[in-house]
Amino acid sequence: MTHPRPFRAVLLAAGASLALAGCDRKAAPPAPPPQAVGVITLRASPVELTTDLPGRTEAVEIAQVRPQVNGVIQKRLFVEGSDVTAGQQLYQIDPSAYQATYDSAHAQLLRAQAARVTAQARLDRYGPLARAHAVSRQDYDDALATAREADADIALARATMSGAAVNLAYTRVLSPISGRIGRSLMTVGALATVNQTSNLSVVTRLDPIYVDVNLPATRLLELRRELKQGRLSRAGDDAATVSLTLEDGSSYETQGRLEFSEVNVDETTATVVVRAVFPNPEHLLLPGMYVHAELQEGVDPTALRVPQVAVTRTPHGDPIVMVVGADKKVSIRPVTTGPAVGTDWIVTAGLKPGEQVVVSGLQKIHPGDTVNPSEVAQTDAPQGQKAG
Repeated sequence: MTHPRPFRAVLLAAGASLALAGCDRKAAPPAPPPQAVGVITLRASPVELTTDLPGRTEAVEIAQVRPQVNGVIQKRLFVEGSDVTAGQQLYQIDPSAYQATYDSAHAQLLRAQAARVTAQARLDRYGPLARAHAVSRQDYDDALATAREADADIALARATMSGAAVNLAYTRVLSPISGRIGRSLMTVGALATVNQTSNLSVVTRLDPIYVDVNLPATRLLELRRELKQGRLSRAGDDAATVSLTLEDGSSYETQGRLEFSEVNVDETTATVVVRAVFPNPEHLLLPGMYVHAELQEGVDPTALRVPQVAVTRTPHGDPIVMVVGADKKVSIRPVTTGPAVGTDWIVTAGLKPGEQVVVSGLQKIHPGDTVNPSEVAQTDAPQGQKAG
C-alpha cells in the first residue's frame, strides 16, 4: 500500500529526532578543571632551637644565723633588710659568764707556768748531782716527772683557755656570709640557746642568683642525640646562654649562663633539673620568684619549616601533610614534627628540600587528585630565628 507523501515526511522527521536524542545521551560531560591549591616549596634554613620552661629563682648562698652559746641578747647591731658583710657583728650576747671562765682559764695557765719554772729549776739542779751520785736516782726521776707534769698542766691550761676564748668570741654573733639580712627573729632581752630551732636571722646572698628549671628527660635525650648526629651545632659563645621573662611579663635585661644539669631524673615528673646563674647587681630577682627561662640549645643548620596549617593528623594522632608530585598529583606523606617556629613546625623526618607541600585548599582535594598548584609566599627564617 502506498502512503501519502506528507505522512512519509513526518516519519522521517520523527526518526531524525530520535537519532539526535540518542546521540545526546551517549556524549560524556566535560571533565572539571584541576583544583587550584596553594603550595610552598621546602627550603632548608638555619634555625636556633630554644626551650621555654617555667622555673624558680634560688639563692646562691643562704646562712641561717643561730647562737652558738647560751645567753641573753644584749644588742642588735644591724638594720633589718640591709646589706651586711662576712664577719660583721650582728648581735651581742651577754659575755659576762664567758669572760669569767676565760679569766679563770688564763689564771690556771699562769699558775701552771709558774709551777713549771720551779719544777725545771729543781730538775736543772738535780741533773749534775745525780751524775755525781750526790742524790739518788729516784730523786732525779721524781724531779723529771714533776717537770713533765708541769708541761702537761701548761698544755691543759692553754687548751682550757682556748675553749673559753672561743665561747667568749661566740657571744659576738657575726655574719657568716656577705648578703642581705632579713628581719630579726629575736629581740633584745630574749634568751638565746645553743639548741634552739629558730634562727636569730637569715642572711641571703642575692648576687648572683640561680634559676632552676625542670627540663623533660626525653628532650634532653633528643638534644644529645641530635648533637651527636650533627643535626645541631653549638651557637658559639652563646650556646649556654639563658634569657628570663619575669612573672609580670617583662624581660630581665641580663642573660645568664647554664651552670649544670642534675645527674638524676626525678621519678615523679620525668624531668632533669637544669640550673642557670644570673648576675643580679640590682637585687631585682629575689629567691622563690616564678620566672620563664628560655634555654638556647643550639642551631639546626638545615631545618625544614612547614606551616602549621599544612599539618593535619590521622585518627591515631600521627601528623601528615599533602604533597604535590612532579605529575601534579596529590599524595599523603607521614612526617615527624619537632619544635615550633612561630606559626611553623620544624619537620625532622618525612620531607626533603624541593618538595611542594599543600598549604591551602586542603578541604577540596583527596589523595590521587590532579591539582593546579600555585606558590604561596613563605616567611623566610633568618639566622637566629628561634624555635621553642
